[in-house]
Amino acid sequence: MTVLVTGSAGHLGEALMRLLRERGEPARGVDLKASPFTDAVGSITDRALVREAMQGVRAVINTATLHKPHVVTHSHQAFVDTNVTGTLTLLESAADAGVAAFVQTSTTSVFGDALHPAPGEPAAWIDEAVQPLPKNIYGATKLAAEHLCRVIARTRGLPMIVLRTSRFFPEEDDSAAVRQSFATDNVQALELLYRRGDIVDMAAAHLAAIERAGEIGFGTFIVSATTPFTLGDLAALHRDASAVIRAHFPEAEALFAARGWRFFPVIDRVYDNRRAREALGWEPRCDFRHVLVSLIAGRDFRSELAHAVGAKGYHDEVFAEGPYPV
Repeated sequence: MTVLVTGSAGHLGEALMRLLRERGEPARGVDLKASPFTDAVGSITDRALVREAMQGVRAVINTATLHKPHVVTHSHQAFVDTNVTGTLTLLESAADAGVAAFVQTSTTSVFGDALHPAPGEPAAWIDEAVQPLPKNIYGATKLAAEHLCRVIARTRGLPMIVLRTSRFFPEEDDSAAVRQSFATDNVQALELLYRRGDIVDMAAAHLAAIERAGEIGFGTFIVSATTPFTLGDLAALHRDASAVIRAHFPEAEALFAARGWRFFPVIDRVYDNRRAREALGWEPRCDFRHVLVSLIAGRDFRSELAHAVGAKGYHDEVFAEGPYPV
């Protein structure tokens, strides 16, 4: 039976469609935008379209969303419509159709203010026990969608996995200060230490979640590259991250210097993916050690899938101050 992928013209949606097609598994893409990976063009708030797309589906992966870069360009209502109402429409249709597994792509942005320790405090260790504190409409609506997933799983018996994904997009950083201080590949290599995953690993987590949803019933998991850091590193990370990185990876400084790269002076949070690895049988391949091995070999640390999907951006228009109006 078919896997329904919403947001199939986006980064993760396209990656999933590519992997499913490579496996020879029937996959159906839904997106507002036409693409080689979109079979039905339309909104996930359209109940008739969703009901039709749900026919013969064994699993749903909902990657369709408005993102943080849309916060300035889209209304709060637009976020509610897509991220909350659209998710509810999919959930109810999936339950009605007797779908065997539903995977909801959420985000570590739901943690919001919990990600930023006060000056002098240790870096934040972010696992599933941390209380989300959304700081914008994006995080608030993604958390609301998570709550809907829990309710439908409980009341309708729909097997459900919620994946709080860290960064995996290839675009430049949304912070102008970061863009001005660090090359994009420098930033993204360092982020694999604590707040990023390669898209091939993110897609693999979603496919693993399909297979484990039935036995788990309901679960919420953080998915990111496996960090080398421990709880004992947190104080030093928020004081002198460079020293911690050198202690874990003595060879990294020379490899970075050869490319004109630098370490971040501080790191404010660390994502812990342990529960996802244990529950889903998932093991991300592209971590910081992979970066160093790739640099030694003279090749790009990003996966072939990341290059195939490429950078899509989040807006059709071009902004004077950078890639995002945030």
